[in-house]
Amino acid sequence: MSDNIRKNFLQIHPDDNVLVALQDLFKEDVIVFNGQNILLQDDIHAKHKFFINAMAIGDEVLMYGLLVGKATLPILKGGLMTTENVHHAAEEYGYRKVDYKWHKPDVSAFEGRTFNGYHREDGRVGTANYWLFVPTVFCENRNLDVIKEALHNTLGYSVTDKYKQFTEQLLDASSQGQDISTFEIDEIAFAGKPKNRVFKHVDGIKFLNHQGGCGGTRQDSSLLSNLLAAYADHPNVAGITVLSLGCQHLQTGSFLNDVFARNPLFKKKVLVFEQQQSQSEDQLIKDAILKTFVELKEINKIERSPAPLSKLCVGVKCGGSDGFSGISANPAVGYTSDLLVALGAKVLLAEFPELCGAEQNIIDRCVDQPTAEKFIRLMREYDAQAHAVGSGFHMNPSPGNIKDGLITDAIKSTGAAKKAGTSPVVDVLDYTEPVTKAGLSLVCTPGNDVEATTGKAASGATLILFTTGLGTPTGNPVCPVIKIATNTSLATRMGDIIDIDAGAIIRGEKTIEEMGAEILEYCILAASGEVIPKAVQLNQDDFIPWKRGVSL
Repeated sequence: MSDNIRKNFLQIHPDDNVLVALQDLFKEDVIVFNGQNILLQDDIHAKHKFFINAMAIGDEVLMYGLLVGKATLPILKGGLMTTENVHHAAEEYGYRKVDYKWHKPDVSAFEGRTFNGYHREDGRVGTANYWLFVPTVFCENRNLDVIKEALHNTLGYSVTDKYKQFTEQLLDASSQGQDISTFEIDEIAFAGKPKNRVFKHVDGIKFLNHQGGCGGTRQDSSLLSNLLAAYADHPNVAGITVLSLGCQHLQTGSFLNDVFARNPLFKKKVLVFEQQQSQSEDQLIKDAILKTFVELKEINKIERSPAPLSKLCVGVKCGGSDGFSGISANPAVGYTSDLLVALGAKVLLAEFPELCGAEQNIIDRCVDQPTAEKFIRLMREYDAQAHAVGSGFHMNPSPGNIKDGLITDAIKSTGAAKKAGTSPVVDVLDYTEPVTKAGLSLVCTPGNDVEATTGKAASGATLILFTTGLGTPTGNPVCPVIKIATNTSLATRMGDIIDIDAGAIIRGEKTIEEMGAEILEYCILAASGEVIPKAVQLNQDDFIPWKRGVSL
């Protein structure tokens, strides 16, 4: 890869019959590849693909050494791949006994390294120390919003002060008769003066607003209860305030039963407030604030201390992907994943719709037949559910994905699977199942960015590495999300949400291995609270429960 990547195109795998443009190429340019001249038949924008040979209808399109589509029209040598001339195709998959051999990366630079985390009584180690507000039903969302505004503004967790100041500037200018359509922002004032956190060892107060708990099926409430229990039990959470209406399907007792069923050693402080048993809404809110404040003082006594890197649990995710995702950020994160697994840590790969086309590789890496068969069953059930409503995994790429070179779902998915590196798959987890084994585990979630990160945190991720080629402002309430750009243009343009730039791989300035090691170094800093990922700084606390419906 390194020889070609210094050029303006790349062949990802020796078997591929397409090349990837690393920069804009133009019609009638001549590309020299493997001793042959390729006359470009179209303008080829960076990230898009063009054909090494002429293609007839039905010919297989190969990328990453795998089937990713079939030609639906005759295509000239040097022609651009489009949604009109190529449709999704992927190999059939199934269990076959394979003696998979993993070549572990050299981890000598990280052996003996530690991060400063929060040690919990059950032996797990958090990368943050949060207090969590959990509503058992959507009726309590308004009360949560009131409490959030009060606590965040007073205790130094708000990120909206500068926008309030900006609005005040607009109000003053408008009252003075100024034309605010041409209003110049006072950037000094707009920057605001962030308040110091009152509780130095409390990294945040988080709120799980949702639209469930009643009105749907009892199964919906049960699934939501398991999800909320997973968040209450999360190693980054030190205590919980529960708000209940009282009459809803999801009763507080059921939620607490699920918490203890998940973790019999659960010993965190839980405060419960039920509105229908309270004197008034005003009294409920005051009581919740008062008693939570008392507990915040207690968890503020917990301090970070060293823990081995084996105590990390890192989720890997991609969103807003582009044609560079599978050749820069994703394989770099994949190398980070391999380093973590070799160090005894846990890694979680989710987004089952984005494993379409990569299934056989995943199956062959499973440590035993039951693990492989669980993955096969979950994939086939999920895809069948999508087909039953006239959809399917093949309809996963978004307009933005396609515009930036991800023409079929198999192209998107085989590139997305690179985030998992090459280590064996030690376990397959259904939605909300907790991770228990060191190594790489698969988690059944949708590809949807927020639903996937929500599910990954539920299984125990204490950090999430999130790659993006287009820019995605996604975070999570309890799990710090680290954003990695596939290209430098994005990292420069959206630097307020991007933490790491993997664009040097595209320019041939860094290897995948070098970037992967840099990402792990950043993980150690973030896990220790020495750097704060942008999503955390911006309070991007996205939380969407998956109701097990069709979501791609």
